[in-house]
Amino acid sequence: MPLPHTVIIGAGPAGLTAAYELTRRNAPAEVVEADDVVGGISRTVERDGWRFDIGGHRFFTKVARVEEFWHEVLPDGDFLLRPRMSRIHYRGKLFDYPLRAGNALGNLGVVEAVRCVGSYVWARLRPPEDQSHFEGWVSARFGTRLYRMFFKTYTEKVWGFPATELQADWAAQRIRNLSLAGAVRNALLPRRARADITSLIEEFQYPKLGPGMMWERCAELVTKAGGTVTMGTSVARVHRADGRAVAVTVTGPDGERRIEADHVISSMPLPELVRAVDPPAPPPVLAAADALRHRDFLTVALVVPADAGFPDNWIYVHTPGVRVGRIQNFGSWSPFLVRDGFTCLGLEYFVDEGDDLWESADDDLIARGTAELEALGLVRPGAVSAGYVVRMPKAYPVYDSGYEQAVEIMRDWLAEALPNVHPVGRNGMHRYNNQDHSMLTAMLTVENILDDAGHDVWEVNVEEEYHEQADASSSSASADGRHGTGRAAPVLPRRP
Repeated sequence: MPLPHTVIIGAGPAGLTAAYELTRRNAPAEVVEADDVVGGISRTVERDGWRFDIGGHRFFTKVARVEEFWHEVLPDGDFLLRPRMSRIHYRGKLFDYPLRAGNALGNLGVVEAVRCVGSYVWARLRPPEDQSHFEGWVSARFGTRLYRMFFKTYTEKVWGFPATELQADWAAQRIRNLSLAGAVRNALLPRRARADITSLIEEFQYPKLGPGMMWERCAELVTKAGGTVTMGTSVARVHRADGRAVAVTVTGPDGERRIEADHVISSMPLPELVRAVDPPAPPPVLAAADALRHRDFLTVALVVPADAGFPDNWIYVHTPGVRVGRIQNFGSWSPFLVRDGFTCLGLEYFVDEGDDLWESADDDLIARGTAELEALGLVRPGAVSAGYVVRMPKAYPVYDSGYEQAVEIMRDWLAEALPNVHPVGRNGMHRYNNQDHSMLTAMLTVENILDDAGHDVWEVNVEEEYHEQADASSSSASADGRHGTGRAAPVLPRRP
């Protein structure tokens, strides 16, 4: 019996992992990607010899088969072992992350530290009545004072709306089992006792030319094994008949073409997948698709002398008054991303496609980034010698009120109407998957297709002890939070 032919929508980590797993078992796989670069948000962008990691991707995982995959795709010599360092910029001070009691006390001062503890005690005695949203959930665990200092500003930068509109389940997933008391305990633990806490890892792996190196090589291996990866090709329609998907019509440089399919694996945004189905989904399902939103992302990369950089992989900017949310030092990720004598700082802005920042000219964004970097005191005036802008649409699914119900409606309808269509990955499932969890959804889906394994892919990254339970500094998108592994989203005081 011939193996099924699978069309894979999207050449990010989930899509290419699926293609690799299929082709290694000699199953035909055809990947279509709307962009001209593989890797999705895990790509590496190159401009004038500088390389930019879009969001920052730490390669650390507790999923053994993902670890094996990484080292099967890239030889060990292509990985660097990098020290992990992140800090939080708040009103002119840099707070160590993970939390270190002496540093935090010195930056806050004894009086403010006592006030924060008092606020925490009050929250334990009189917790907020409404903990269904992010603000109430976090305030109950850290106190209102620390919440306002170290959660509110950054979180609202990331999502672009009040923290009272962000659902608590997102916070519970990212910072489960953490409170102020827990954060203090982690700060006082000896290093060996903290080794198993994901967010407190002190070293991580990193491809020397950036995460895109992984996915560029993976695409090559898929092609070598007989699969196809077609770039610049978007999905126009997913055709259904007799209770399943039968073909996908795509649009590329040569016009439209129809690809017959036994299965479809989709990492395209879940609402776009639903809207592409032909004949169309029922009105309630289309309404659910219209209810979901995404947050977009842009990076302003500024070239500065090497001594103007900082040792951190990134600094989270909790300071009000600037729009930058986080700043990477690409030279701290890998010396192969930058040039001798210089480094490149990546200022990350969380935006909505079409808003004032998204529509700003590159020169204006470079000027803004330079001014904000200087205002924060992170570089001296005149240090910036060049700049570049990278825009990334639909970087993060938004977890606002009602999103769970909308996802459930679409998920149930797809399972009933198109059981051979398999959503995978972060955007494909509209959930906060890190890179490794996105890859795992693809691996399990391939087993479902080829082995009828019966895995519930929607259970990946739900109850695992992997989340930011020890992150005590902020709540980023990453944008895996960790982008996965990725964006390590701090929590006190997070890719995508």
